[in-house]
Amino acid sequence: MTTLTVRAVQRLTLAAACLAQGMMVLDVLIVSVALPTMQRELRLSPSGLEWVVSSYALVLAALIPSGGALGDHFGRKRIFVAGLTLFMLASVGCALSTSGGMLIAFRVIQGIGGAVMSSLTLALISEAYPSDARSGPIGLWAAVSGLAVAGGSVIGGLLLAVFSWSSIFWVNVPIGILAITISVVGVIESRESAPRPLDVPGVALSVLGLFLVTLGLVYSADATWNSPVVVGCIAAGVIVLGAFAAWERRTESPMAPPALLATRSFAAACGVYLLAYLAFSGFIYYVTLYFQNVQRWSALHTGLSWLLFCIPYFVVAQRRHQLARWLPEAAAIGWGCMIAAAGALAMSQLTSTTPYALPAVSYVLVGVGFGLMVPAGSAAAISEVPPDSSGIGSGLFNSCRQIGTAMGLAILGSIATSIIVADWRSQVRSFAPGTRLDARGLSADVAGGQIKAVTTALGHHAYSPATASYLRGFEAALIAASVILMGASALGFLGLRRLRQAPEISDIRAIEDVGDDHSEGI
Repeated sequence: MTTLTVRAVQRLTLAAACLAQGMMVLDVLIVSVALPTMQRELRLSPSGLEWVVSSYALVLAALIPSGGALGDHFGRKRIFVAGLTLFMLASVGCALSTSGGMLIAFRVIQGIGGAVMSSLTLALISEAYPSDARSGPIGLWAAVSGLAVAGGSVIGGLLLAVFSWSSIFWVNVPIGILAITISVVGVIESRESAPRPLDVPGVALSVLGLFLVTLGLVYSADATWNSPVVVGCIAAGVIVLGAFAAWERRTESPMAPPALLATRSFAAACGVYLLAYLAFSGFIYYVTLYFQNVQRWSALHTGLSWLLFCIPYFVVAQRRHQLARWLPEAAAIGWGCMIAAAGALAMSQLTSTTPYALPAVSYVLVGVGFGLMVPAGSAAAISEVPPDSSGIGSGLFNSCRQIGTAMGLAILGSIATSIIVADWRSQVRSFAPGTRLDARGLSADVAGGQIKAVTTALGHHAYSPATASYLRGFEAALIAASVILMGASALGFLGLRRLRQAPEISDIRAIEDVGDDHSEGI
């Protein structure tokens, strides 16, 4: 039987968690780059193309909390490896798909695997490291997530320049095999110390409620908020989640234990995470549309520009354990969100003639801000979570990112679209009478930043008004994102100000060295 030192177990666990989290985040971004090629080769309709993205996001948001609960009950390593395996096999299915329906079906399965493995990454880290040595590993985990955000577009662009669209899914196979191997060899099994009956009704209600709410938010991107589908899904989802909360108070073995939900630091950190990613999803969406559709940059060029976000994010996040001596969690979260808000506000002032210096500074500010906020928020969320609830705690915390992302695209998208359409229709009044009707019919193209399509249909004279209308909505969305980040900052300062600060160890090897004299058998 192979024996590993505590240090080896910690490093292997961290490697497995980072690989899984990076692969899951990377897959969200990398697929977006290949959408036009998929649409052409698989003959996908516009709605089918949307479901290639939305099906994955829906399942991810709905199942992440349940994945954590299953890990607590059946074993965190066991469920984590099962999620990794399912994600990798579904990636093979996606790569081999010959139709839109087949691709969407495998994307659903991929989302199930992604939800299960992502829900347990933080739980595995918290089990492997003592509480006063977690900030460094969590900082690296957060840094890898940030690299995956920026790397998705870059890697996708590079792969598509050489290979077919299926390459964006094949890339998951070697990463998945490596992560599974490391997990089997180096991760120690953990579960609840006193096993409880699995809360099957609670799991079912949480999955259904989150699915319905997220489905309504996804539909709102293509419909008004008065749409029966949007209103019905969100209302039904809220009712089901209310029933879930009522059930959790009554049952003897709740999926989300009361001790976890009563933890103030956990609730505040989840709120910050939800608000921050609500703002960030709108930021990344509208900035990407601006550079690709208005400035006519390639996907690779746009992806490379995100390195100005990624590099500061990585540098700051992976230095979290050193910064903790001067910036406790509440301060790091509060100032991080405030710095990111300044970056979003600066980006909102872009025009078609603005020098690149302004967006470059904005990228850096947002990267530094999230580099402070994400690892500090993750550490704050799990700092006082009861050990038996680390799986469900990790799952609930990660689900806030997915729900926040869906809410951001819906809410900020609604704000921007209404302003763009209203401004465009106002400008159309000055057009020649014969083109006004056609111009009004292009409102959706203007809202999506499809300036080239507008000028192709109406002539080059429509370029300036279409660009101006888009930029007004762009400005409103990013100002709203900045305000939301300020709200997250206030929640971080106030909600976490009483968080108990564990004595920070500047060199994590001081903790790891303690384990060298005591080998663990695996």
